[in-house]
Amino acid sequence: MVATLSPTEALEIISRDEVDVVDVRDEKEWSAGHIPQARLVPLDQLRANPEGSLRRDSIIFVCAKGVRSLTAAKLAERLGFSKLYNLEGGTAGWAKAGLPLVQGA
Repeated sequence: MVATLSPTEALEIISRDEVDVVDVRDEKEWSAGHIPQARLVPLDQLRANPEGSLRRDSIIFVCAKGVRSLTAAKLAERLGFSKLYNLEGGTAGWAKAGLPLVQGA
């Protein structure tokens, strides 16, 4: 099952270094601002090579608003991953909560 996390819940888990943060947006969106400690794996790349793109169980998927990341999380669930999270509101929700975004690559 995919759990939904608020930005503050996600920050808490990320700060404990318990998850892989996977941003499924495209490179242009990523460069405009992404969550610290996230890594870019565009959704098309994830679909093409999910086993090579996912490093461990316990993943927070992130996109701009939460739709593509939920798609990615459901894909990972079908592959047998079990600790899966979707960031509610995506990077837009993260920024709205006053949390920092990293600019550039």
